[in-house]
Amino acid sequence: MKVIKSIISRLPVTQKYRYQVVFSIAFIWALVDAIYLLIKVNTLDVADEFYFFEYKRPVTILLREAVVFIFTAFMAFVLVFQFRKTTRYIPLWLNFLIKTGLLLFLAFLMNFAIHFSYSVFISHLSVNYALNDFVHDAFKTQWILEKLPDQLIIFFFIQTFIEMMEKYSPGIFFDIFFGKYLQPREEVRIVMFIDLKDSTPIAEKLGNKDYFRFIRDFISLVSSALIENNGRIYQYVGDEIVVSWRYNPRNAKKCIDALIEARKLIQRRGELFRRRYGVIPEFRVGIHIGEVTIGEIGIIKKDLAMSGDTMNTTARIRSACSELNQKFIVSKAVIDSLNLKDWQSESLGLVELKGKNNSIELFALKI
Repeated sequence: MKVIKSIISRLPVTQKYRYQVVFSIAFIWALVDAIYLLIKVNTLDVADEFYFFEYKRPVTILLREAVVFIFTAFMAFVLVFQFRKTTRYIPLWLNFLIKTGLLLFLAFLMNFAIHFSYSVFISHLSVNYALNDFVHDAFKTQWILEKLPDQLIIFFFIQTFIEMMEKYSPGIFFDIFFGKYLQPREEVRIVMFIDLKDSTPIAEKLGNKDYFRFIRDFISLVSSALIENNGRIYQYVGDEIVVSWRYNPRNAKKCIDALIEARKLIQRRGELFRRRYGVIPEFRVGIHIGEVTIGEIGIIKKDLAMSGDTMNTTARIRSACSELNQKFIVSKAVIDSLNLKDWQSESLGLVELKGKNNSIELFALKI
């Protein structure tokens, strides 16, 4: 058990998240299948009950659901990991069509495994008889056609579920699904605003399409660093990223770790950016800690919104980076939450932020 926990703890956060999605899909599918099977077995007519009588044995149901869990976990793994990059830049309808074809093939194999394991291990038939029996049921009866509608409905919901999970930052989908923020809630959050430095001259140099690709690559790298350090990405606005963490000293450190990791990732890909776009991206950051109000907004398109003075102050701190010629600026509240050495930060004194009545002490991070 300790070995498994050790392995899991070393996995990147994004991989952990995707493995959780895989496990959730497999578990839910197996659970629904078991409930459906029990209902079916206990509502069969007497004539049909002869065929299914052995399904009433617990070992039979356990064997079936073990097969279902393994195969659906593999299906989910293929969708979440293997096909993710392959189908990323194709239309959604074609994406669904390709994945559905693959899933139907895997479902056929799953039904073969269920049929075969039941025949051999429960009914104690020979391997040859089990194979012949499956071929007869699969190709000489309406067995496949009878199962097809159910399979297609299941696949549609699974793919929709995965697409929804991909749309939101890890954790946010379940917050919306379970209605955590149906009523506005106040929380203390660490808020970070990140934007691209010198975006206007870069856009003029690259043109619209190349600039869009540049922004997409830049945001992809920075986002991976944020998610790996448990940041919840609130929104993307052009070349700007807004991300937050629940406030505690550990998350305050993760916020800074995310910043350092994002810079490292860009440095590692610097030559690639130079060859592809002729420029290496740099970014500016503003960080603040305070109370925000979080709640669902929207009617047709739902999302989580964060509002409050903390959001406005953080945006002003990020804007102050240009005025004070600094890359990373944080408020005193952030400094008080970190265990930084003296040389890692420098006080910029009390600064008047646009739209704020009172000055606020800011610090430049030297990391």
